[in-house]
Amino acid sequence: MAAAVMAPVLIGTAAAAAAGDPARGEAIATSRSLGLCTLCHALPGQPPALQGNLGPPLAGIGARLDAQALRARLLTPERFNPDTLMPAYGRSEGLQRVAAAQRGRPLLTPAQIDDVVAYLAGLR
Repeated sequence: MAAAVMAPVLIGTAAAAAAGDPARGEAIATSRSLGLCTLCHALPGQPPALQGNLGPPLAGIGARLDAQALRARLLTPERFNPDTLMPAYGRSEGLQRVAAAQRGRPLLTPAQIDDVVAYLAGLR
């Protein structure tokens, strides 16, 4: 029998966004204890009083940026704005102002980042 061929993992592509679950991504993005996106951003469907205005509104972000660009902004936000307050969600090193309980751990796992990317990519 022929050996099974594993498909390569596509990090930073539209295929990677498709690998994530948009419903889980929405739950992460709107969580006030996990993704914390609404602390700084307005997200569709969220009560206005629970949305931030430090970052740009995310309504329609999937029409403006592809999955690769969304992922890059989650992983290396300082690349796009050196003065950003947005955390690097996938890194655990080279960060500043990290809570003691979070040191050495990324804010989100790779699977959670896939989910958030899938959710944001669907905001058209």
